[in-house]
Amino acid sequence: MKKSRPKVSIIGAGNVGSTYAFALMTRGIAREIVIVDRNEKKAMGECMDLNHGLSLTFPAEIYYGDYKNCADSDLVVITAGAKQKPGQSRVDLVQANTEIFKQIIPEVMKYAKNAVILVVSNPVDILTYATLKISGLPKNRVFGSGTVLDTSRFRYLISEHCEVDPRNVHAYIIGEHGDTELPVWSNADIGGMKIEKYCPLCKNFNHCDQQKKLNGIFEEVKNAAYKIIDAKGATYYAIALALVRITEAVLRDENSILPVSTLISDYHGVNDVCIGIPSLVNKSGVAHFLKLELSGFEQEAFVHSAETLKSVIAQIKL
Repeated sequence: MKKSRPKVSIIGAGNVGSTYAFALMTRGIAREIVIVDRNEKKAMGECMDLNHGLSLTFPAEIYYGDYKNCADSDLVVITAGAKQKPGQSRVDLVQANTEIFKQIIPEVMKYAKNAVILVVSNPVDILTYATLKISGLPKNRVFGSGTVLDTSRFRYLISEHCEVDPRNVHAYIIGEHGDTELPVWSNADIGGMKIEKYCPLCKNFNHCDQQKKLNGIFEEVKNAAYKIIDAKGATYYAIALALVRITEAVLRDENSILPVSTLISDYHGVNDVCIGIPSLVNKSGVAHFLKLELSGFEQEAFVHSAETLKSVIAQIKL
């Protein structure tokens, strides 16, 4: 009989993995959390620290272990890999992290072959594709964090400019989680009103160069990770919250629409690449993706983003 206790296994006890475990614990989503890391001492310390706060939050069993402890997981979240350094692009990490994944994925498959796999390590789109190929799993059960974080940054910056609650902003960043990502301005709205129609209602409208400001918002989104890494060495708070949101969609079978990285076919002429697009996420992983109506310029930018990823994939050995 299938257990009723939601179980999440986290591969990687670095900044992202440990912060995600903390955020997961405080939201009370998983009743069992396993942390696996080649540095067992680090994983042990993270679990001790987390467990010392359990009397102040929701019930959970949190422990460290090896891959066999991933057995019976509902969700395996992979955050392990080389860190992005200042001045380094996500794509620069590709070969090193692909080799790491060649070691991780077979071990996960030995013990957690029925789990949904969520890839977080960068470059996330390429490593999601690699995970699909290495694991041999159906495409719905392997997906990446995609542009969920980028979209959250985007909505926050729009909300800040327009002085509204970010939860009332509906807009997506799609494409690569990286330098070729793109904003879907043609579908962006605030409270159901297209953004170009909302802007004239703003008290600052007469003193605002709208197009320049919107372009600046996107540039800030695209460069946010570089600025944070330069300032503090790594990004982990916001991505941890993005992962918790994705985890909720899976463990609670929510059928939520999130811009995760999934394998696409016949998407504005693009095939056979994992890339961030709005998709329906539930307990099976990605049930299906949504084909957004894009402007001509957006279609061109999306194809460019996909082709950039495919050119990198062609250079790695899987």
